[in-house]
Amino acid sequence: QVQMVEAGGGLVQAGGALRLSCAASGSIFRIIDMGWYRQAPGKQRELVATATSGGNTNYADSVKGRFTISRDNAKNTVYLQMNSLKPEDTAVYSCNADLRVRLNGPLFRYWGQGTQVSVSS
Repeated sequence: QVQMVEAGGGLVQAGGALRLSCAASGSIFRIIDMGWYRQAPGKQRELVATATSGGNTNYADSVKGRFTISRDNAKNTVYLQMNSLKPEDTAVYSCNADLRVRLNGPLFRYWGQGTQVSVSS
């Protein structure tokens, strides 16, 4: 089994910053990609940012220049530094990891439980 544990959500004023973390643990052979998604009330879940094991990153246009995704591969952990937060960033943020549990095994996607980020105006 694999567990994904998130931390770091909360309430912040517009213009403030938060840092999310997500640690994967359990029967992991190798994590390929890790990422963050968010879902606001009444909206579909959307991609925020992804990071490959090689360090390539991808961001939604709405967060470029404000958010930074990073990984600590030794700790199987992904971070999301969120600066210059806006009320429209309010959502439940969830991390995920695409990983293998054994050599040459299939890829599985695991999700964290989600953490609430609320930005007040």
